[in-house]
Amino acid sequence: MDEISRYAVGLDVGTSTVRAVVASVNAQGAMNVIGYGEMPNSGMRRGTVANLTGPAQAIDQALGEVERMSGYEVNTATISINGSQILSTQAEGMIAVGGSEHEINETDLRRVEDMALNGRVPANQEILEVVPLQFSLDGQAGIKDPLGMTGSRLEMRANVVSTLTPNFDNLLKVAETANVTPERIVPSAVAAARAVLTERQKENGVAVIDIGSATTGVAIYEEGDLRYVGVVPVGSNNITNDLAMVLALDTEVAEEVKKRFATGNFVEEAGVMVTIRWRGKEVRLERDRIDEVVEERLEEIFNLVRKELRRAHYEQRLPEGVVLTGGGARMRDIDKFVRNMLNMSVKIGVPSGLMGVADSTYKPEYATAVGLMQLSAENPHHGKPLKKTTKKSKSAGKPNFLKKFFGKF
Repeated sequence: MDEISRYAVGLDVGTSTVRAVVASVNAQGAMNVIGYGEMPNSGMRRGTVANLTGPAQAIDQALGEVERMSGYEVNTATISINGSQILSTQAEGMIAVGGSEHEINETDLRRVEDMALNGRVPANQEILEVVPLQFSLDGQAGIKDPLGMTGSRLEMRANVVSTLTPNFDNLLKVAETANVTPERIVPSAVAAARAVLTERQKENGVAVIDIGSATTGVAIYEEGDLRYVGVVPVGSNNITNDLAMVLALDTEVAEEVKKRFATGNFVEEAGVMVTIRWRGKEVRLERDRIDEVVEERLEEIFNLVRKELRRAHYEQRLPEGVVLTGGGARMRDIDKFVRNMLNMSVKIGVPSGLMGVADSTYKPEYATAVGLMQLSAENPHHGKPLKKTTKKSKSAGKPNFLKKFFGKF
């Protein structure tokens, strides 16, 4: 048996549910899932922290479940972040690096990154990730890795992913209250993409649409790189609330109606009644009324998603189409509805290819937690706490993103 060298933990802090997955990682990098757990969450509003107590308790309980299953005490984790305050900003920078025989080194890469970021990210935004899209060296464009090349002028174009600093800070406080140290903070849709996308999809062009309870995240990839991240403040819980209000139901009953009868394939069924038993009572509802409510809210959600694709200039420009993840992706025939709305191919994304007790995580709602676990295993700073930036030194404590990016080469 391969000796375990370390553990990787993914912690998905969702608006309504916290999910955690832990894997043992051997010296060859193979991951073996040894624990998972989930708990209801409160104290979050549309992906952001509204109070510290509710999310901290949910994290503590979810990790407790994971620890009992795995026998491993969790101290650090890669954690998800959400909310419509997450932004993608295109940044460009250029530096002179010396004579034409100068060999590009890591110091040059850090300098051009600093130049690209200078003035591009608002002061109230915390940088989550810097994704180099391409470099130019003495006018030669399309370079992915300039390290070791020779030239005198280095340019970089990058995608900078950031969030509001208070949102970032509050998530760190929640983790601290729950006695878990963040290794890295990652947007939910980006983490889900790590779990469900292939390299071919990322190269050709694809979008992950992560349908959560209160938000829907969008992550777009092309030529292997993360090109855009956006979040819209509407999710599957809005469908539940609509059903509760329009049909005069308790929200618990409305949630059950959504799970049993909501579908993305709307067929005219005038006069057809459906029946649900709830706590010993029978509730009869008109099927076409349920469909009407669900369709209206789905149209709103995916009209907003289409605006995100348009803002990123990728509307109907993704050969691999879209991949749906999150709890909302479990709705029957949701792929048919999205295909008609966005006029692109659609797949339901589930994690796969893992060992151990992974079968129970092969669900769309576990994509983010599994992706976070995989990113934790791949993180060169694994086990090291994420340090918060300060006003005195805006770059202090930030991971060297370019160094991490080029490490794989």
